[in-house]
Amino acid sequence: MELVCGCYEQVLFGFTVHREPGPRGQSEKWTPVADFTHHGHAASLSAVAVNNRFVVTGSKDETIHIYDMKKKVEHGALMHHNGTINCLKFFGNGHLISGGDDGLICVWDAKRWDCLKSIKAHKGHVTSLSVHPSGKLALSVGTDKTLRTWNLIEGRSAFIKNIKQNAHIVEWSPNGEKYIVVTINKIDIYQLETASITGTITTGKRISSVTFISDSILAVAGDEEIVRLFDCDSLKCLCEFKAHENRVKDICSFEVPEHHVIVTASSDGFIKMWRHNPDKTPPSLLCEVNTKARLTCLGVWLDRVMDAKDELPTAAAPSPVSKEEQEFKTSPPKSDDSAGKQQQSKKFGRTKGNKKPTKAENVVSVKKRKLEGILEKKKKKKLQITE
Repeated sequence: MELVCGCYEQVLFGFTVHREPGPRGQSEKWTPVADFTHHGHAASLSAVAVNNRFVVTGSKDETIHIYDMKKKVEHGALMHHNGTINCLKFFGNGHLISGGDDGLICVWDAKRWDCLKSIKAHKGHVTSLSVHPSGKLALSVGTDKTLRTWNLIEGRSAFIKNIKQNAHIVEWSPNGEKYIVVTINKIDIYQLETASITGTITTGKRISSVTFISDSILAVAGDEEIVRLFDCDSLKCLCEFKAHENRVKDICSFEVPEHHVIVTASSDGFIKMWRHNPDKTPPSLLCEVNTKARLTCLGVWLDRVMDAKDELPTAAAPSPVSKEEQEFKTSPPKSDDSAGKQQQSKKFGRTKGNKKPTKAENVVSVKKRKLEGILEKKKKKKLQITE
C-alpha cells in the first residue's frame, strides 16, 4: 500500500504504509514510511489517479506524467491537452480518462498510452469527470454550467443537462445507482433511473472533495478542518470530526476486511488515515505523516490484481497485442532536458544496484509521432530528388 500525493511545490510524494499486528487486545499498527519524492512537473500538481500498476499525475504545466509503481520508474509524459489537467480517472487496467482547461476529455489506452478518443466536451473548462462502474457511461461537469452524460461505447454525448451554477465535482456511487453533483457548498444527489434530484446536502463552506465510503454514506471535506459523513438517503449528518488544523484539500477511501479507511490530505502538510467502523463514530486515527508541503491532490495505490471485468466494454477498445508491441515507445534525446528526465526517472526508481536502462523513459504523444512521420517522408523525397 502506498500513499501518493501532489503539492503546489511541484513534487510527488510516496509513502509506503506498513501494517503490523498490535499488542494483545489492541488493533494493528499502521506506519507510513517515506518511499520517494519526485520533481517531474514544471508547475503545481492538480490531479492524481491510480490503478493496480500505474500512478498518473496532472499539472498546470499541461502534461500528464506516468509512474510505474511496480518498477518504481517514470514512464514519461502525455502531452495532448492545452491547459491545466483538472481531472484524471482510471477505469481498470486498460483505460485512463482525462479532462482539462481546454474543454477536452481524452480517453487513453493505458497499455500503449495512445489517445484513443479526444472529445470537445465543454465550452469552458472540464472541472470534474466520473466513470460509471459498468464502464459504459461517464459524467462530466464544466464551467459552461452543464452536466453531460457520455456514451463510452460509441464515444459520443448522450445527454446534456443545464445547471444553474458551475459545478466542480461529479461522482458516481459505488453501485452506480446514484451520482452527486457539487456546486460551491451544495451537493445535489441524483437517481440514475430518473436523472432527477432526490435530495440536497448543504454545508457552511465551499466543498473541496467528496468520496463515497459505501453506496449510501458520503464523506465530505471542504475549506475547513472538519470532515463530515452524510447519509445520502436521509440526508442527515451521521458524524463530524476535526481532521486537520487547516482546510482539507482531498479525501479518498478504500476498504480492508476489518473496516473502511478514510485518507485525508490538507494544506497543513499532513496526510492522515482514519479507521471508520459504522458501529463506532467518529472515525479513529490510524496514522499520519507530515510532508511539510502544501498538498493539492491525493491517491492510494493498492498493490492488487484487478478483475478482467474492469475494462471499458467499448468497440474502440484496443485489439490484443504482443508484449513487444506493448512496450512504451521512446524518443531520442534531443537536448540536455531529456537527459535530465532520464536521470530523474532513475532517481525515482531508487534502485542503486540496477545499472540497466529502463525500456521506456518518455511516451511520445500522438501528435508528435504524426509530425515525425511527416518529416521522415519529406526527408525521403529530398533524397530521391538529389539522387
